[in-house]
Amino acid sequence: MWQRVLDLTLRRMLRKGSLEVRYPDGSSHRYGDGLGACLLVQLHDNATVRHLVLNPELALGEAYMNGALTIETGDLQALLGLIVANRDDAGRLVWQRLLIGARIALRRFAQNNVAGRSRRNVAHHYDLSDDLYDLFLDADRQYSCAYFRDPDDTLEQAQANKKHHIARKLRIAPGMRVLDIGCGWGGMARMLARDYDAHVLGVTLSKQQYAHAAAIADREGLSDRVTHQLCDYRDVSGAFDRIVSVGMFEHVGLPNYNIYFKTIRDLLTPDGIALIHSIGWTATPDATNPWIAKYIFPGGYIPTMSEVMRAVEKSHLWTADVEVWRLHYAHTLRHWIDRFEMNVDKIRALYDDRFVRMWRFYLTACEQTFLHGRQAVFQFQLSRRIDAVPLARDYLYQPRNTQ
Repeated sequence: MWQRVLDLTLRRMLRKGSLEVRYPDGSSHRYGDGLGACLLVQLHDNATVRHLVLNPELALGEAYMNGALTIETGDLQALLGLIVANRDDAGRLVWQRLLIGARIALRRFAQNNVAGRSRRNVAHHYDLSDDLYDLFLDADRQYSCAYFRDPDDTLEQAQANKKHHIARKLRIAPGMRVLDIGCGWGGMARMLARDYDAHVLGVTLSKQQYAHAAAIADREGLSDRVTHQLCDYRDVSGAFDRIVSVGMFEHVGLPNYNIYFKTIRDLLTPDGIALIHSIGWTATPDATNPWIAKYIFPGGYIPTMSEVMRAVEKSHLWTADVEVWRLHYAHTLRHWIDRFEMNVDKIRALYDDRFVRMWRFYLTACEQTFLHGRQAVFQFQLSRRIDAVPLARDYLYQPRNTQ
């Protein structure tokens, strides 16, 4: 029965491309319009067939990482690209639509990231081996979207572009006090101190990120201008001329949006500026993919612009500028995937084959969603005063030493 239902689902869902599925009983069926190279997927057991029918978003990733689904012709990039390009609720069965509806309805509960829960969620992903991140990120460990001024930019150049683009939006001047919420391994904080002579407080909930960031700041002689704290953004006190947050807002959770932006407003000086950089969803609100929530980013959520702006409006902050980056994250992920595969034997030695497949699925699914889905990157420039930011955007493109 389950095989017949999966066959029906795939026939309704796959309108473009070409996919052949070989089922556990040895039979094969083709799906799609037949255009392009045909992918061949082998399903190895009936339990996987049943799971793909009942909960496809969770089952696909689990089947791949556990070896219950193998790609015999083609690769994971092509398979996930085909699935994302055909993502359409019209191809789903009734209970699949009900399951998605329940996830959307319950997403506020799933993302109730109080302080203790936030620490556990952060540790799940960011307190993995430091060696892992060195094997696919740039030397500065920028774990967020890079900014490709030119498609041929190296990953290091594109990440430097991103940091300086943000610094321009912040209108950094020497001596300013800056708060970096979710500072990661400290690359943004060090750049603002080293290149702009700012005094930066970076906060994170990751013990390993905190230790690394503090050690590098000390080694580079920046300890007098860069300080790190292991704390929640809700526990920060003081006044800051500038606030920056890159790649952290995705972990805040819907129930906390109001307090997040209220905290930013309360911590900013009257003429202060904040820059929030986040992955964003450009369609109607959706639920977090259950596989991503279970294995990669528990408590994570990709917000729509409308969800963000409702909370910004309640905070009484001015929205000075909004920028949408299209495809930059797809390019970033392609660099990460290439480095991941180049170092796959070292990553396997750190963990195991299942971990390699899990992270390959994660990185590739993200890349394909930025290529074919509705994900982009939002940058929100916020201020307390209406005139804190120049009225024209020319300042973003002037030589740095004229600012």
